[in-house]
Amino acid sequence: MDLKKYFSCYNSVMQFHIISVFPETLQTYATSSILGRAQQKRLLKINFYGLLDFTAPRKRVDDIPYGGGPGMVLSVGPVMRAMDQLFKKIKKRKDFTKTLIIIPKPGAKQFTNRDAKSLSKNYSDIIFIAGRYEGIDERVKKIFKAKEFAIGELIVSGGELPAMMMVDAISRQISGVLGDSESLEESRASSSAVYTRPASYIYAGKKYSVPAVLRSGHHSKIELWRKKQNKK
Repeated sequence: MDLKKYFSCYNSVMQFHIISVFPETLQTYATSSILGRAQQKRLLKINFYGLLDFTAPRKRVDDIPYGGGPGMVLSVGPVMRAMDQLFKKIKKRKDFTKTLIIIPKPGAKQFTNRDAKSLSKNYSDIIFIAGRYEGIDERVKKIFKAKEFAIGELIVSGGELPAMMMVDAISRQISGVLGDSESLEESRASSSAVYTRPASYIYAGKKYSVPAVLRSGHHSKIELWRKKQNKK
């Protein structure tokens, strides 16, 4: 197995590592827009690891659950082999400080912007283990003391999308990733109403206009209007 494609990491940057059965589902997003530019600038690095590459001797990543029940469970063996290889490489980094392991899981603690800010400051490497099917063998969590987070009160088909959402949120907190530092402000990010040109737009015979306060140039009134919007 050629692991060079997985471990060509940058030094002196925040690194994310996503272990998944389907890593190809996220690679386009990771190399596009803000995240893509951040990696080109070497402000961060997102690495993907295909779990099927760690399934010796059997080419399967799951098995039936003990005690019965529907669906399949990701086996402990492939995940452990992937983690062992990953740790060997991470610890060779000159700027390695501290690693956190996250398992996205429905019903766990809700991931927040406050979590994103904290994680961006306290870890050099964050590993996401994306579950599939009925989940991951619980021993993985116990062995690595992994932290579990949920993205909203919902269930999706796998941990890949929640993992990438957390990567995106954490990346925004890294200096230089966003062009406008004000974009980090929660009040801006959570604003319920934003507008751009044209000032008026007609659709189906009805005119839709930008609120006059936003076109007034009166910054204190604009800020007050935005605060009221955030409370709705």
